[in-house]
Amino acid sequence: MSEASVFTRILRGEIPSEIIAETENVFAIRDIAPQAPLHLLVIPKSEQYRNVVELADGDPALLAEMTGLAADVARVHGNGEFRLVFNTGPSAGQTVFHVHAHVLGGDLAEGSLGG
Repeated sequence: MSEASVFTRILRGEIPSEIIAETENVFAIRDIAPQAPLHLLVIPKSEQYRNVVELADGDPALLAEMTGLAADVARVHGNGEFRLVFNTGPSAGQTVFHVHAHVLGGDLAEGSLGG
C-alpha cells in the first residue's frame, strides 16, 4: 500500500494545517507557499484521483463540488473573483499526486502562478 498523501495526512491531523472550509467530500486550506494575495487549495478527501483529468472522467459530481467550494472560499476570504488552477503532471508543476485545485485571487498582475 502506498503512503498517504500530504493532504490526507493534513485531513487526519498528522500534519498541522487549518481547514478553513469543508463539505462531506472536499476541504480547503491555505497554501503554505502562496503565489497570490489569496492562495487556497481545495482538495477531495479521497485520494482516488491523481489529477483533474482522472477526476473529471471518474466523478464529475466531485469536481463540481470542488468548484463550488472554491467559489465559496473565494467569496469568504476574498472578493469572490478568482482563478482556479489544476496542475496536471510533473512538467506542469504538479508535485502532489492527489488532485487539488489552487484558488488564486487578489491582484494577480504581480504574482507568479506556478505550483
